[in-house]
Amino acid sequence: MAVPHNSLRSFLVLAKRTLRNAIDRSQKITFVIGNESADLDSFTSSLIYAYVRSSTPTPHAFTPLYVPVTNIPFSGIQLRPEFLALLPRANIELQHLITLDDLPDLSNIKSKLRPENTKWILVDHNSLQGVLGSIYSDRVGGVIDHHGEENKVPKDTVSEPRIIAKAGSCTSLVTEYCRETWDALSNSAMPSGATHGQGDELVDDSTMNTLWDAQVAQLGLASILIDTSNLKAKENTTEHDIKAAEYLEAKIMACPLVSARFDRSKFFTEIDTAKKDMGGLQLHDILRKDYKEWAERGLKLGISSVVKPICFLQENARREANGQNPDDSFLPAIRKFSKDRDLDIYALMTTSTSSEGKFQRELLLWAFTADATSAAKKFSGTAGGELGLEDWHGSDGRPHEEQSEKDWRKVWWQRNVGHSRKRVAPLLREAMS
Repeated sequence: MAVPHNSLRSFLVLAKRTLRNAIDRSQKITFVIGNESADLDSFTSSLIYAYVRSSTPTPHAFTPLYVPVTNIPFSGIQLRPEFLALLPRANIELQHLITLDDLPDLSNIKSKLRPENTKWILVDHNSLQGVLGSIYSDRVGGVIDHHGEENKVPKDTVSEPRIIAKAGSCTSLVTEYCRETWDALSNSAMPSGATHGQGDELVDDSTMNTLWDAQVAQLGLASILIDTSNLKAKENTTEHDIKAAEYLEAKIMACPLVSARFDRSKFFTEIDTAKKDMGGLQLHDILRKDYKEWAERGLKLGISSVVKPICFLQENARREANGQNPDDSFLPAIRKFSKDRDLDIYALMTTSTSSEGKFQRELLLWAFTADATSAAKKFSGTAGGELGLEDWHGSDGRPHEEQSEKDWRKVWWQRNVGHSRKRVAPLLREAMS
């Protein structure tokens, strides 16, 4: 039975209650889950897919309701100020979100949430990683993603999509896939003459339907604009992104309660500014805010993506260490972060704007074992040209490279700024294998 068309807020309340019942009563359940960095794109992709599909599930759906999971503990939401800036626009609060904390503890999740009772739809990745992947990878039954093909999702996903395509934002692909269903859902919601409270006003059913659509559309549009720099990043923006953004903005402008105060450029600036706000975050939190890891041939790789330059992180580390030399505080902090995660290779990717107003990238790579060092040097040799790697010079004016008997570390400018972690991670993994 389909979930009645309602607000995203009401849907999330129902989804969380359904999840609790499934755990307590060993019932079947379908999850929609983004990647483990849980960035804005993963977050909105899972929400939109689950919200639209639950209202109009296919006859062969594993369960009629799809539960969107943000792939981090609840505490991680606080590290994402862009979430905090965006949620009020959809009339949802932090407690409405479903995170890893709403699942059984990972130490006994297999007995509490039996694999055969679950189905997993992946968005913004196409290989379920970590503990969840080790238990539930065989239960993955659908995917929409814009990363490289991992060949981990079955070719035949029956009633669920299997879409892996190039786009600046995965949310664009999700919107494109859900568009026909979403329109049918909106058009079928006929006015009943009933009225609802909205602030100090009474509005009818048709007005509520356009409001609910506009609230969800703002979430999706935010991700697309962030991932494509307001559709101006030529190297990232595709037709998928342009068409999805137009579609979502049309839903926003169709709602008088929202359109009167909506301006796309101001909206983008608000969310982008919030995303770049690192005020008050410790270095450890900055590194884990947008972090992913992979295992390849017995080696474990972790990559942090940070929207601030290395000099900013060095200064953060210096303040936390009460004024020590940056190298005496920053590098030990990086080593500890890597050691706490049992990494063999760690990469730090930064983005920032130069004093001349140009977008720029830096890449720090640190290998901690002999095998990892071999892989890192292979990466340096084979990927350097494609990425446009140039020696990065520290405050002493020297290239930043260091090697000991146990590890190897180097920092570069990445002059080909069109390649994000979506490309750097596969290149590193190729070198590891």
